[in-house]
Amino acid sequence: MTSLTPLNCALNSSGKATIFLRITLDGHRCEFSVHRKIKLDWWNTQSQLALGNSAETQEINRHLSVIKNKVYSIQQNFERDNESYTATDLRDVLLGKDKTKMMLLEIFQEHNDKVESLIGKDFSAGTAERYRTCKKHVGAFIKMKYKKNDIPVKDVNHKFISGLEYYLKTTRNCAHNSAIKYITNFKKIIRIAHANDWIDKDPFLHWKGKLKIVEREFLTQEEIQKIIDRELKMERLDQVRDIFIFCCFTGLAYADVKKLTKDDVVIGVDGEQWIKTRRTKTDTRSNIPILPIAQTIIEKYKDNEPMKIKNLVLPVLSNQKMNAYIKEIADLCGIKKNLTFHLARHTFATTVTLSNGVPVESVSKMLGHTNLKTTQHYAKILDMKVSKDMAILRSKFK
Repeated sequence: MTSLTPLNCALNSSGKATIFLRITLDGHRCEFSVHRKIKLDWWNTQSQLALGNSAETQEINRHLSVIKNKVYSIQQNFERDNESYTATDLRDVLLGKDKTKMMLLEIFQEHNDKVESLIGKDFSAGTAERYRTCKKHVGAFIKMKYKKNDIPVKDVNHKFISGLEYYLKTTRNCAHNSAIKYITNFKKIIRIAHANDWIDKDPFLHWKGKLKIVEREFLTQEEIQKIIDRELKMERLDQVRDIFIFCCFTGLAYADVKKLTKDDVVIGVDGEQWIKTRRTKTDTRSNIPILPIAQTIIEKYKDNEPMKIKNLVLPVLSNQKMNAYIKEIADLCGIKKNLTFHLARHTFATTVTLSNGVPVESVSKMLGHTNLKTTQHYAKILDMKVSKDMAILRSKFK
């Protein structure tokens, strides 16, 4: 129901009060000004109209009639489309703040377009790809669950979020951490909607997504030596082996070693050669002293003609090929672990640095981690380091 009333709490200099329209629905109500003022003794509370036949009162009554008819028309549209609505929704549609028309995937696409345009400035290509994949998953969930191509963002609630998480883990067969990361990406879209007042409250308020600690694999010193010593007759395998070992001794991720230029290799404060670059993933600085084996590999390719032209340090192939070839090398070396190119970075953090007494703070800086906790996880999985630390303590007691 609607009701009109002039509020006398703020009379203007002419003694007139602003007329407000109140919409009440299911016990909830909202009010807003109709941008008309009237003297209190000109107002008929029962008819909710202005008294008299003056041009001013007639104009007010015509204006009020138009507004009430618009409200009833908006209500009929909601009923016709079989959509749920509130008193606030009726007001917002009337005032042009139609939250019901702000569609979830449209907001998501607008966000992704902005991310795409800022690749190389504020975002990496990998981040843009994750948001694209996340939108695809949300779209597929909406189609399966609601049989629609999109839904109003105001319809996203805690049940939707829980359903999306279940869908990712079952239908999409995502691991727990992958599902949580997708939900976290989706959370940003909802926060944008909330910040723009397209939704009244944050549906993530009571959602808790906790990542499980994953025991990351890494190579032991013996396994690294096996790969170094293995005679490889195929040039492509020898090349991939070199780059993999280079990353085991520098901690660089695939994207960072691929773009590593000769300008990134500089003389450090100690007079030795260092790698100084920015991580593609986080845009944080990585400063890494070059160990002898990594220096040997740099020297091996310094006269490579294609590398000279591109000013690159190493001839890195596509990520897909690198991962396929390193698995082939693992088979030849009799290593049963699931070797991936990123495992080299884990190996640098554990076997090469932490196991040899390099402080976790130094390792964190070389890896370009933004949070020390990320690096500390490596220290937790090193039984070998615990053994060495306790051996030092044991010798002190002796």
